[in-house]
Order: sequence, then structure tokens, then C-alpha cells
Amino acid sequence: MTSKGTSTSYSRRSYRLTSDTEKPKVTGFVNDELLSNYLHHAFPSSENTQQSASSRKLLNFQNLSEHLDRLLSDGLDNEAEDKDQHMAGRLGPATVVLDHTSGFEGLLLVDDDLLGVVGHSNFSSIRATSCVYKGKWMYEVLISSQGLMQIGWCTLNCRFNQEEGVGDTSDSYAYDGNRVRKWNVTTTNYGKAWAAGDIVTCVIDLDEGKIAFCLNGISLGIAFQDIRLGPGIAYFPAISLSFKESVAFNFGSRPIRYPVEGYRPVQDPPEADLVKAHRLLGYLKNVISASMDTQEGKLMEQDSAHWQAQGEPTVLITLAHIFDRFAPFMCKVYLVEDVLMTYFLSILEGGGAVDEHPLIQRLLDLMWLLMEDYEIQECLKQLMMSLLRAYRFSPIIPDLGLQIHYLRLSIAILKHEKTRKYLLSNVLFDVLRSVVFFFIKTPLRVEEAGLEELIPTTWWPTRFDKEGKEVKEETAEERLRRRAYERGCQRLKKRIEVVEELQVQILKLFLNNKDKGSGEASRYIFLNKFRKFLQENASNRGNPAILCPPEYMVCFLHRLIAALRSYWDEYRRRNPSAIPSEDAYVPPQLFFNGKVDYFDLQRLGGLLSHLKKTLKDDLASKANIIIDPAEISAISMDDLDEDDESVTQQRPSGAAAGAGSLARPSWLSSPTLGRANRFLSTAAVSLMNPRRSLTSVEKVKVRTLSVEQRTEEDIEGNHGNDGLLLGRPPDEPDHPITEKSLLEILDGAIMMYNLSVHQQLGKMVGVSDDVHEYAVALKDTEDKIARCPAKRKDILDELTKSQKVFSAKLNHLSRRLAWINATIYSKEKMLDIYWLLQVCLRVIEHSDRTTTLFAFMPEFYMNVAMNSYSALKNYFSPVNSMDELPEYQETLSRLAAILAKHFADPRIVGTDIKDSLMQALASYVCYPHSLRAVERIPEEQCVAMMKNLLAPYEQRPWAQTNWILVRLWRGCGFGYRYTRLPHLLKSKPEDVNMPSLQKPCPSILLQQHMADLLRSDSEMAASFLNSVLNQLNWAFSEFIGMIQEIQQAAERPERNFVDSRQLKVCATCFDLSVSLLRVLEMTITLVPEIFLNWSRPSAELLLRRLAQLINQVLNRVTAEKNLFDRVVNLRLPGLESVDHYPVLVAVTGILVRILVDSDVQGIQRATAVLLADPCFQLRSIQYLLGENELSALGATPPPSEKKHFSLQAYPDYISLEELEKVEGLLSHLTRESKQAASTALPTSEEDLCPICYAHPISAIFRPCSHKSCKACINQHLMNNKDCFFCKAMITAVDDYTKPSSS
Repeated sequence: MTSKGTSTSYSRRSYRLTSDTEKPKVTGFVNDELLSNYLHHAFPSSENTQQSASSRKLLNFQNLSEHLDRLLSDGLDNEAEDKDQHMAGRLGPATVVLDHTSGFEGLLLVDDDLLGVVGHSNFSSIRATSCVYKGKWMYEVLISSQGLMQIGWCTLNCRFNQEEGVGDTSDSYAYDGNRVRKWNVTTTNYGKAWAAGDIVTCVIDLDEGKIAFCLNGISLGIAFQDIRLGPGIAYFPAISLSFKESVAFNFGSRPIRYPVEGYRPVQDPPEADLVKAHRLLGYLKNVISASMDTQEGKLMEQDSAHWQAQGEPTVLITLAHIFDRFAPFMCKVYLVEDVLMTYFLSILEGGGAVDEHPLIQRLLDLMWLLMEDYEIQECLKQLMMSLLRAYRFSPIIPDLGLQIHYLRLSIAILKHEKTRKYLLSNVLFDVLRSVVFFFIKTPLRVEEAGLEELIPTTWWPTRFDKEGKEVKEETAEERLRRRAYERGCQRLKKRIEVVEELQVQILKLFLNNKDKGSGEASRYIFLNKFRKFLQENASNRGNPAILCPPEYMVCFLHRLIAALRSYWDEYRRRNPSAIPSEDAYVPPQLFFNGKVDYFDLQRLGGLLSHLKKTLKDDLASKANIIIDPAEISAISMDDLDEDDESVTQQRPSGAAAGAGSLARPSWLSSPTLGRANRFLSTAAVSLMNPRRSLTSVEKVKVRTLSVEQRTEEDIEGNHGNDGLLLGRPPDEPDHPITEKSLLEILDGAIMMYNLSVHQQLGKMVGVSDDVHEYAVALKDTEDKIARCPAKRKDILDELTKSQKVFSAKLNHLSRRLAWINATIYSKEKMLDIYWLLQVCLRVIEHSDRTTTLFAFMPEFYMNVAMNSYSALKNYFSPVNSMDELPEYQETLSRLAAILAKHFADPRIVGTDIKDSLMQALASYVCYPHSLRAVERIPEEQCVAMMKNLLAPYEQRPWAQTNWILVRLWRGCGFGYRYTRLPHLLKSKPEDVNMPSLQKPCPSILLQQHMADLLRSDSEMAASFLNSVLNQLNWAFSEFIGMIQEIQQAAERPERNFVDSRQLKVCATCFDLSVSLLRVLEMTITLVPEIFLNWSRPSAELLLRRLAQLINQVLNRVTAEKNLFDRVVNLRLPGLESVDHYPVLVAVTGILVRILVDSDVQGIQRATAVLLADPCFQLRSIQYLLGENELSALGATPPPSEKKHFSLQAYPDYISLEELEKVEGLLSHLTRESKQAASTALPTSEEDLCPICYAHPISAIFRPCSHKSCKACINQHLMNNKDCFFCKAMITAVDDYTKPSSS
């Protein structure tokens, strides 16, 4: 207002708030007597109540201001004296904040209001600006994260550092709810564990020398007594917190949530302003509860709930006088929260729908009319800030009544169009963490949340098999208990659904696109803010302190999906030709037409700037999009200059340290609100230890967030303008999908899932794992109690104590799990994630049809398709079964087709996304239901997938490819049907936690495709097998080298510990060797002619290489008292999978296939090659059956020489038929080796190959005429064409036979 305090001059153009065409409008002023009575009713005084109406002074608008000022100042004359009394015992400024000039240590991020703080280093400390030295004082701390923090009091003499904080020095005292301890140099147990959303009250009695703490208003007891007092001793509120932890302080700038009787807040409340604001609010209530009957000349009472100001000048001018004084108070946070928010909440206390309480809308109309813009804007900001804080830090009660109350008021405020648009444009995403409104926190202490009454009966699994997996069988008593627990879970779920529905209503208000009466519709404001929100979280993934907490993201995503699908289906009802939300997808042109900003997110084909340059012709021909050459040039220059862009800033010491604020996302804040624009660092500023100032200039790189401020026309388009759908490819159907703005919101929802939702879903499933572990432990304890002898009472007592501990923990966890299942893993939430999976599949399919333009699709669509399936399979089961999802089998097949096609797609260039696709396919073929889905995809796609899997292993990641092939074979190989490693079952039969493998589910169909490909393409078969043999040689050699190092370390006198990482790499190399041997076994079994039909090129060479590697493996593993034996016997943790069985059984499978199951000619060739290898030792074959040379000759070996390994020792895994084949193999090789030894002619050294010295010379090179054996030259020529000796180019290789001597 332009003239505060005047009686008749106001700057507002109109006082008319509503129009009612059906009612006559009052246009004149009332008579003086009625006006006086009306004003005395609105502004009563104590003397007025004792005087009759006739004797009271006449009031009118000329003397109303004087009367009102007198009323407001009545009883406030002693304010200054009271204020002096309140200041006694306290030193420092009246407004208490965190000391950002000299009162901190470490790196901290502080809010604009200097009350919220985020730790940004190992252990940072900060204190307040005021201290207390006598009396009783208190302050509150709002806990935003439940990590490591120490909260309490310290003196000015305390010296903190990155290791020691509040409570670690003699004159500092702290409570730590993370570790449930109190600290004062030493530490002891104290209090309860805190959780995010709790409020800690810190109280200090400087008269008695005591310090205590309260949690959510409940006293935790006296923490410290006899604290040091006296001259020069004063205590500051202080905190130390570790990295990423955040809190907000309330020293008294806001109403104290849990006041403690007899204690004063460190900052005095504005009592005089509070009295005046309450009086003015009372006058406002008087005005809206009375009306004037000008015909009868009297006042009448009316229901204020339905009050309207129908343009009556008398009422409006009266209200203008009130707001003239009320408006300045509404800019102060304490008064907004204590007066205005409390009044608004009281309006809604009657229950019913929010629409049944229109008074809030009318009051907001008044506020916009009668308050200056800056006043109403500050008032609304503080009001939403208070609402958000109240919602976030309200304790959870069984009916969630407090959360519902605050959400209802938020809806009532946001229903006001002008208010909603202002808050969306300037507050909700720019100043506040508005996403908190969509979060439902999980209670850490179930007893305080009332879950014991809501879920009186708890349940958990009680029956387990040998592998520790739950058995579905249950007794009648267990069934009754489970059903009672499920009924309690349903009651909880229904109460949570009430909150969720209110949250969806808020988002529906944000997505309203019909409110265009006062400028741009809400949806388009929200859309730009939402995009900026996504950009902030996508661009700062390396800095967790900046990101929106993932638990908020999960809830926000589900509410956004509900609101989005509601508007989508509403549009479909109006436009039947549009597609329903069940078939939703994002058209591919959004990825390349430049209408949607994807920031710096990676595309499937690489960077956007690169794609625009390389695919500009495809964009022009397929999408009719022309890339301006100047833009390409600008993009290139931006890429070159990006690292040169920086802002030079000097960080001063002292008070100016907080002034140089860095550009930072709005998420960088303490618990719920306010930008943390102040970056505090003791590298530049001294806290409790004086340090020299930093004089060097530090360069700080600043990246400015710029979000395109688009209009409705830019998004939705108009006549001749497709908006977001510009550039439709020819293969894309030309039919309406939905409103284009909804497409971008859907795109953002998928991005949200990729940013942090999937990670959080995996994190919260840990509670279910805890329930399972405790249930197994309880069952084991009960079994031990049953077996415990009655005479061992000491053992029985300990077991009984353990049983009680496990039962109490399970009671707590099962109720907490009920909450988590209702808020995160419910059937409805599962359907949301499944819907996102289906959307991503459709998007990928549509984009794939654009051929080369597929490269523009952001990588996160592929990631969400894979991760959402993983979440459905691993996180939501077994609470909800995937088989109950609609069209589940079809969706599985579509995802299988995508994985099969794109894991080797040349259009995809990113290493990470290619690895993810490979891993997803490897996981897919592990399980029968998903493997069958792979088999159901079209045959040509299956064949193409197998062809990609059989590509040479060089120059690409090969380990995952090999695992896929192994999984297709497991269950068909020799002794390859186990689900647990057999050697572990023999050594640890009771260990239920040992490594477990998936049950074998081989694919005969895919094996057949593989055989057909290898049979028909000899060149591909040779290159594939050559690469497998190369990798096997590398993996096994690496394994042997590592176990040598491990053995040497174990034999040292000092017994050095072997690095766990080295053990893990060693075990991985062993597992890779076994899997490569299994792939060779599969290849030989399916297509033996590759090795045994020597009319095929490279067949003989491949067979010789195979024989060399098999002999190498056998000799290393089967030698007596060798290195392998010694390392296996060490039984080191991490090397559990390293044993004789896996590797020897795989080798045996290869030998049996080529020496027993082949035709006569093949057996002869294989035998000759194997025996011709100089490394062949018959004892290695005898080792497989526990024999050696002596036992083979019929002699009995000494006891010390008896073998510990034999295939005969594993009857559960090796069939009798397989054993007979091994015995036949041993007999055959024994016989053939004896015959070969008797017929072999001695070979002179001159006739041996000069390269391997194992085979006679059999080849001569042309044109240089150097000689070697065929095996060496053939292997060499696969990689190099130069001669071994003279480096001349080899043009031909001829057979060589030594001429006979005369």
C-alpha cells in the first residue's frame, strides 16, 4: 500500500472480489450509526463491552485508524522492560543464527537463513552466534538425515578439527542419536536412536549445572551434571556432523514445536508483534462473521465458513484497515506460522472435502487484493515453508492425522489459481524442497508410530530348506498368524493410501492446463520447473550432497505417475482416437528435434554434438530436420572452450566469506527448504582456532543452469506447428497420442527412475533380507534349544536369551516391513514400475524403426527397461508375484527381443550401456521363465543373437559372452548338473550361506542354432574357437601365476595376509578357465567335426591347440603335492570355488567327447594328437579315478600316497554311465600310449622343430625355405605372415619330408 496509516487513500484499483450476477450489488455506504455499531463489533475494546451502544463514541473511517492503533498498543507499554529481563543470562545478537563468519570448522553448506547446515567434509563443526551463561535455555534441531552427528553445547574455548567435534573436548557436551551415546571427552550409552524427521530438543540449566535432551518432546533424561560454570564460561549451541548429514536449527525464530516448561528459547519470540497479530486476526474474524442489514439498520451474525465480500465498500475498507497493519506482520516467519497457518488449519478442522471450505480461497483473494505484492509473496513463501516443515517433521501417528491435516491445507492453498501460479513460478522448486510433500517417511521406532496397536500380530517365515530358502508349508496356527498379520498390513495400507491420494491431488493441481485466466497454465510452469529439477539431479550425480534424496524421488515418481495417467486417460475420453495410458510411449522425434533438453545425458550413439554432425543427412531425409551449419560450428567451439569457462573468485576471510555465493541447485539445502548458498570452509576462514587468511586467488568453475522458458505454443503446437512432435519419421504412425506436454512429463518420469529410484528400491529391500536372516537365526536357535541337554542349564539360559532377542527384533522388523511394503513394494507400486517397463519397451521399439536415428535415443531408456525388470523380479517378489502382472509373458518376450538385438548393436557405442545390455542378457538366460522368453523370439533374431555371441572374443568384452554360452549349456555337460559346488557340500554340509548357483536350465533350441552356425561357417568357427583357446591360455596362466604368489605369501614366516582383492581376481580367473573349458566341451559335443574332420581348414590345428591346453591344465592340477593342491588345502576365504572338481570334470567332458563318443576315425585322430603332445602324461588321466602308476600296475600304494580326489567320490553328480566312459577313456589311452611308446622311433635333435622342440619338422616356408612343424607355423600364420627367423613375407607353406640318407 502506498500510504500506510491513512484513512481513505488506498492504491488498489478495485475492492470488488467476487461477482454474483443473480444478486443485486450494494453500492453505497451505510448510515453513521450502523457503521459505528459495525466498527465497534469488528474492533471491540474492553471499555466498549461495559458501555451501552448509545454512550459509545461514534466510529467512522476518519477516526478508525486512531482507534485501531490504540487497541493494538493496549497493554504493551512494558515491552522494553520485559525484553531487558529476557535478555538476562544471554549474550549476543537478538536474532540467533549459525556463526558463518568465525564460528565453524571444516567444510559446510549453510542455508540463506543461516539456520540449516549440510556437512561437506569428514567431520565439520559450527556454533551459534549467541551464548548463555545463566538461567534455563533450550533450542530445537530438526534432523534431516539420521547419520553421524553430535549435537549440544560448547564454550568459546573449545577447539575442534576434522576428527574432534562437539562433545570431544572438555567444555563441550553432545548427544549422538546415530550411535545412541552422549559425549564429553568420554562416551557412554544414552537416549534413543534418532531418524530423519525427528526433532531433538537441547536444554541446559545453568543454575543447577545440568544438560538434558528430548526426542520429539519425550525427555531422554539428564545427560550431564555438574558442568563447569562461573565467570568467563558461557555455552553456545553447537553441532558437529559428517559428510552429507544435514539439520535445521530453531533457536526461537519459529514457534518451538516441543516447549519445555521453565526453559526459554535462546532467541526470544516476537511477543509484542505476536499479540498485535492475534488481535488483528481476531478483528478479521469479527468482520467475516457479521453482516449488515441496511434495510433494518442492524447487524446480523453469519456463518464465516461461507463468507463472501460481494463488493461492499464498507466491508472492503474495513478489511483494508486491518490488512494495512496485518500485512507487515505476515512477512515474519514466526507470525506466519503461529498466527496465519494455525488459523487456516482451524478452518479445515471440521473435516470433509477441501472444496467444502471455500473460506481459505476468499481469504487468499483478500490477501492478493489488500496486500502489496512483495508482502503477499513473502507471506506465501513463509507459509509454504512452514507447512513443508510441519509436514516433514510431524511425528507419525497411527492414522497419519497430522500429515493429512497439513496436506489438506496445502491443497486448499494451491487450489487458489493466482497463489498456485506464483508458488510454482517462484517458490516450490526454486526455494523449497516441494518434493517433500510427496514423501511418506518410514518410522524407525514402530512403537512410537503406533504400529503395535495397528498390527498386533506379527509374522515371519519359520520353515526353511537346507539352502536356507523359505518353505511354503505351514501349520494351521502359522496360517492364522500370517492372516492376522496380513489384515493388520491391509489396515495400515488403507491409511497410507489416504495420504497418497492427497499427494496426487496436489500434483493434479500442478498439471492443470485449463487455468489460463491469469497467464500461462499451471502445467507449463510446472513442466519447466520439473525439467530444471531433473537437470540439477542429472548434472550433479557425482556430488550426493546436492541431489534430491532418493527416498523422496521414489514417492514423487509414484504420485506423478498416478496424476499423469489420470490426465492421459481424461484426454482419451475427450478424444477417442488417442491412445490409452496403458499403451503410452514417447515418440522418437523428441530425441532429435531439439524441443526437449536432455542436458549432457549420454545418447546411445554418443554425444549429441557428434550425432548432429554425423547424422545431419539422415535427419534431413528421414525427419525433415535441417541442422544449421552455424549451430554445428558453435557446438564444436563449445566443446573446445568448455574447460576454459570459469569464474575467478577470491574467498575472503571473516564476514565476507558467506557473501560470495556459488551458483548451486535448490536441492543443496538442509532438511527441507532454503537454498544453501553459503559455502563455508576453514581453508579460508578460521573458526575456533585463529588461522592466517588465504591470500591466493582460487578459481571456481561455475556451470549456470539454464532452462528454456517455453510457452504453451512451443510445447503443444498450433495450426501448422507440431510442437514437441516436430520431425515425425516416415515409419512413425500419424495418429494423436495424447497432449504433448504429458509426453514430456512421461519422459521426465522415466529419467527420474534412472536417476535414483532404482537404487532406492534396491536399498529398501534390505529390511526384508534382515527379516529372513533373523528368522533363520531364530529357527536355528530354537532347534538348538530342543537338542540342548537338560543338565546344561547354562547353555540353555544363553540360548533362551538369544531367542528372546531374535523374537523382539523380528517383531520390530516385521512391523517396519509392513510399512515399507505398503509405501514402496505394494501391488499398486509394482504396477507403476511395470507400466514404466512397458513404456520403455514401446519407446525402444518405435525408435528402432528409425534405423540410424535410433542413436539419438538417451541411454536411460535402455537402463530403465533393464533395471525396472530387475526390480520387479528381485525387489517386489515374493510379496507380489510377477506372474499376476497383465500381459507378463508377452512383455518378457519383448524385452528378450530387445536384449537379443541390441547387446551387439553397432548403433550403440557407449561401453557402459553395452556392458549393461550384455549383463542383462546373461541374467535373462539364467532363469527358466526368461530363457523360454528368449526362445520365443523370432527365429531370425535368435540366429542373429547367437551369431553375435560367437563373434571372436578379441577386441571386445568376452567374459559376459562366455557366461551366456555356459548358461545355455549347463545341465548338459559332463557332471554339470549341480546347483551347489560339490566340493563345498562335502566339506561344509551344514553351511547354508555357501555360494549357490541357479538350477540348470539349458536351451536345446539355442544350442542347435549355435551348432548350425558353426557347422555352416567354417571361417567363423575357426576364429571363434581360436579366440576361446587364446583366452583359456591367458586365464589359466594368470590363475597359476596368482596362486604361486598366494602360496609364497602363505609360506613366509611372518604369515602375511593375502590381499582380498588378489584372492577375488584369482578366483575369477579360475572361474573363467572353467567356463571356457565348458564352452569348448559344448562346441565339441554339438559340432565335433570342427576338430575331427581334417578336411575343414584349421581343424587339425585347433585339435592340436586343444590337446596342448588340456595337457597343460591336467598337469598343473593333478601333479602330486603340487602348487594347486597346497593352495586348495589352505581353504582361504574368497577361494571357495577353487577346487579339483570343477576344472577336472570340465576337462574330462572334453576328453570323453573326442576319445569315447566320436567315430572311429575321429578317435584315432584325437588319440594321435593327444599322445603326440610332449606334455601328455598318463598319470593325469589316472588321477581322475584316484589311481596312479602303482595302482594301475596292480600294486597297492602307501597310505600317504593315496589320492584324495576321484570322480567316483561324487556319485550324486557323476552318473554310472559317465564313470564307465571315463574308465573306458583310461583303458584306451593306457593301451594306445604303450603301443605308441613301443613303435616310436628316436628322433635326432636336428630333425625337431626349432620353435617347439616337441614335434619333427614337417613344413617348409616359401620363399625363404625355413622349416618348422605344421602346428607352430599354422598357429603363427593366424596372427602374423612374417617368417619366424628372417621376417620375410611367407607366401606359401609346403609339406616337408626329410630325404632318406644314402
